[in-house]
Amino acid sequence: MTTSGMPVSGTARWRAEFIGAMKLGWPLILTNLSQAALTATDVILIGRLGPDTLASAVLSTSFYHTTMIFCMGLVTAVMPMVAITLGKNRHSVREVRRTVRQGLWTAIMICVPFWIMLWNAEHIFIALGQRHDVAARSIELMHTLQWALLPYLGYIVLRSFLAALEKPLWTLLIAMMAIAFNALAAWSLIFGHFGLPELGLRGAGIATTMSSWMMFFGLALVIVTHKKFRRYAMFGRFWRPDWPRLLELWRLGLPMGLTFVFESSIFYAAVLMMGKIGPTSLAAHAVAMQIASLSFMVPLGFGQVATVRVGRAYGARDAKGLYYAGWSAYILGIGFMALMALLMTIMPNFFISAFLNLHDPVNVDVIPLAASFLVLAAVFQIFDGGQVVAAGMLRGLQDTRIPMFLALLGYWGIGLPLGAALAFWADWKGIGIWVGLAAGLAMVAVLMTQRWIRRLESETNRLSQLG
Repeated sequence: MTTSGMPVSGTARWRAEFIGAMKLGWPLILTNLSQAALTATDVILIGRLGPDTLASAVLSTSFYHTTMIFCMGLVTAVMPMVAITLGKNRHSVREVRRTVRQGLWTAIMICVPFWIMLWNAEHIFIALGQRHDVAARSIELMHTLQWALLPYLGYIVLRSFLAALEKPLWTLLIAMMAIAFNALAAWSLIFGHFGLPELGLRGAGIATTMSSWMMFFGLALVIVTHKKFRRYAMFGRFWRPDWPRLLELWRLGLPMGLTFVFESSIFYAAVLMMGKIGPTSLAAHAVAMQIASLSFMVPLGFGQVATVRVGRAYGARDAKGLYYAGWSAYILGIGFMALMALLMTIMPNFFISAFLNLHDPVNVDVIPLAASFLVLAAVFQIFDGGQVVAAGMLRGLQDTRIPMFLALLGYWGIGLPLGAALAFWADWKGIGIWVGLAAGLAMVAVLMTQRWIRRLESETNRLSQLG
């Protein structure tokens, strides 16, 4: 008997669930890694310009990421809505199309106010206590990077549609093409190769924006031309309103977006606190965080797997399907993060060398500090995996409001205050900030997992009564 109260059946069912989760998961995971590589590639290239320039880039990319992650959470509500619709009727076309359409509407609506905010990011950085020269340099990147927001959100909506259909391979192929294009474009525009102007930080933003448009138009082309997807007529009658569905998407998506931003903003707050400590700490933090973020893409993918498979089981009123779909993704996510935690602990310099030249004297102070941060990142890897997969499982049940409050408590009620106290009051500096991050992630992981266990028991009992 498990903690959820449902007896575990034979190993054959577990094997089938793990295989199903991996078949859906590996394209989603590689897609997540490819998408993360868009900004990671820029950070790697900008790191060659020196620690001060890297610090400016981190301010912009982190702030942009915090904004983007909220918007992404909002439009990702398309995924559980479509999954549940297909669980009820796998041949549904009209309902799926309407949900995706309102997801694209939402992407357009949300971009306008955030574009205004991002354009004025320099004033925000200064108000938050950042050095004027670092803030002024960072805006060079922001004013070209911010235009990537709309195409990227459109891509997320279309990706959510394909994921709910359990057909994510196209998203992977297009993302891989985009990351290759971004690497070449960023290298050319940052440093002025192939006869192009040397644009530095501005070039990195232009490359990412062009890559995001490439991802959106590429996926849109697949959906309107592929015989398995064109029957949805996804862009037909695009301007036709569906206000009840739009409100439902916002009801489900707004807590998702806030949950995402509560998590991402604590990491951005860590960037700001590192900036107060000094450029060396900020640069070391940027390297360690990029490594941890790339690792995080794997359990994030399994969280998406959980949302789709739990959602389809929920729509089909399959109690056993809920159990196996949720826990198989959870085990895979935590298992991977445990492996990454071990590797980060025993070979930190291997990972750091991807971002910094270990033999360059300019990095002599950054490298050992980044290594110490990476060891602490290894500590919270398992908790980070647990919380993101558990949140994905709950989204499959359309449970987003309570998880939002759990995230607020863990990240901003515990993680941030503890990190600030240890960094500045106890004078642990950057180490204290990372300890606070680990504590916040641990709390959220425990609370989200407990919430899933209670909801699973409740849904199992409800479906049993329905017969």
